[in-house]
Amino acid sequence: MLARDDWTTTTITPDLVFGALELEHTERGVLPHRLPGRARAQSADPQLALAEAQPSGVRLAFRTRATAVELDTVPTKRVYPGAPPRPDGVYDLLVDGRLTDQAVVSGGDTLRIDLATGSVEHRPGPPGTLRFTGLPDRAKDVEIWLPHNETTELVALRANALIEPLPDRGRRVWLHHGSSISHGSDAAGPTTTWPALAASLGAVDLVNLGLGGSALLDPFTARTMRDTAADLISVKIGINLVNADLMRLRAFGPAVHGFLDTIREGHPSVPLLVVSPIHCAIHEDTPGPCDFDTEALKAGQLRFRATGDPAERSQGKLTLTVIRQELSRIVRQRADEDPNLHYLDGLDLYGEADSGELPLPDRLHPDAAAHRRMGERFAALAFGEGGPFSGEGA
Repeated sequence: MLARDDWTTTTITPDLVFGALELEHTERGVLPHRLPGRARAQSADPQLALAEAQPSGVRLAFRTRATAVELDTVPTKRVYPGAPPRPDGVYDLLVDGRLTDQAVVSGGDTLRIDLATGSVEHRPGPPGTLRFTGLPDRAKDVEIWLPHNETTELVALRANALIEPLPDRGRRVWLHHGSSISHGSDAAGPTTTWPALAASLGAVDLVNLGLGGSALLDPFTARTMRDTAADLISVKIGINLVNADLMRLRAFGPAVHGFLDTIREGHPSVPLLVVSPIHCAIHEDTPGPCDFDTEALKAGQLRFRATGDPAERSQGKLTLTVIRQELSRIVRQRADEDPNLHYLDGLDLYGEADSGELPLPDRLHPDAAAHRRMGERFAALAFGEGGPFSGEGA
């Protein structure tokens, strides 16, 4: 047991939480949100509500001499009857920027989601305690990255030495928006989602608005990005619009222009990178909607399938191939008036050859190895020499 005589409890305040745009005070503690309340109020979509409250990229960061730190949290565990059990969300501990430990928290609430009927049942549960010990006995920067895929209420932060906010490290802030792939999908942990890996390699502070199932060109997301301080901005557009079968080509182009226009209202000259979809065989030339593969579910496997008809492309239905062509065209069209707008083909992050070597396990989301490859490639292409985020000419 750890002696408690010299332990202190630190109030969890915004200056200790990075990557969240709002902290909601609850009966049990604080709940990090990645979309502010005004944006959340403009959508009744339960998928968006679930995704934005999962703290991908959100971390507690502070300076301390403590050798032991505890964090009480209330995680929300998701259960899908008939599907393989989901692993517990992982917390990553970084000391002076290096991953030194990982842990999970038991207990918490349970969200039971029936994929066949769409019914959802919420069962409350007790808080759990995350405990990291054996930290070096010196002044150091400590980061606790919250699970990227598990809603997490923060209840109490304790340590056996004083906890202080980090001093300004002078890092650029990278604001990124995308789908479940940017959210983290099947990454191994919160610091190994492809955006987190790329941010680490680029030595920038990440604000991740990767929202599973919800990269849908929503105006409130664009306004959130407009109003969020950032030095670098990227938007990864495409896969959700196809698998939701949300709009046709006629609406897509103007919606992209409007999304970019809104961002530019708040960030007129910040480097802005438009990223098209990575390779996904089921939707390259077949429109959505996307649905669960029921035969795979019966066998205890989670897989997706495209249910559209390739012939419907002539009617304006979107595929990934169509979206890449349109995004490239839009960026070229705007380039003369916006020299800080750039385009990155998602196939350069994960292409057809990569899908042969590192196939998408559920036909839609990359696994841990593919996340690492994408993060390293994005860092080289965006932050590397000559890249739009390199800072050259700034």
